[in-house]
Parts: sequence; C-alpha cells; structure tokens
Amino acid sequence: HANANPVERARDKVISALAEQKAMVEAKLAGQHYAPTHMVWRTNTAGERVQVEAPKRLRAGWFTDGSGQTFFALRYAGKPIEFAKGKNAIAVGELKTLPMIIDTLTQAVRAGELDAQLGAAAETRSKRLRKAG
Repeated sequence: HANANPVERARDKVISALAEQKAMVEAKLAGQHYAPTHMVWRTNTAGERVQVEAPKRLRAGWFTDGSGQTFFALRYAGKPIEFAKGKNAIAVGELKTLPMIIDTLTQAVRAGELDAQLGAAAETRSKRLRKAG
C-alpha cells in the first residue's frame, strides 16, 4: 500500500532496511550466509512477463577502517544519512554490538528523530530523478 505521507514512507523504508541490516549482521555473527530474495518481473523465453524469485542485492551498512574499528552507515535514497554535521557513520566497536545499535536507530527513526535528514535525502533524490528524466 502506498503511503501518502512522504515522511512516514521514508520512515517505513528505513525501518525495513534496518531490519535487513540487522538480519544480515546476525547471520554474519552466526557464521551463516544471509541471502534474502524478492519477487521480480522478468520476461521468460516465450516472451511472457512472469514473476520470479530473485536474490536481493544488499550492501552491508557496516565497514571497517584501517585501524580495525567498525562503523555503521545508514543509507537512504542512495546517500549515507548524516547523524551530525559531517558525521555519516556510527562507531560500533565490535561487530557483535551492531544489532543493539540498529535497534536504537530503529527506535530513533520510529520516533521521528531522523525525519529532517530523511526528508532532505528524499528531496535531493527526487530533484536528481526529475533532472535525469
């Protein structure tokens, strides 16, 4: 269902993206491979449009710098979200603490604490898309 309110739509998208990041990090910590799938439309050999299950392309939101510190960046509308001016990642420390940090972020998004950043990112993206079209 399409949510008419762009801020709520942005929140929903980010919350589900965070849930996927959490599932991905938990699988990694458990030594498992996380391979979610989604339904996509493809044209089969007979030229018919059919719905098939395809692996979902997911990028891990965490990265490790040269000193071995782990950071988590939240991306929305193709850009990392700034948590503070010039800061677009959270220092995580050890990867095993990341699921708790993701839970905290999810609560912050739900409470509307990142609305300004999400709105700005969505606005920039829609401008880019309109320009490209």
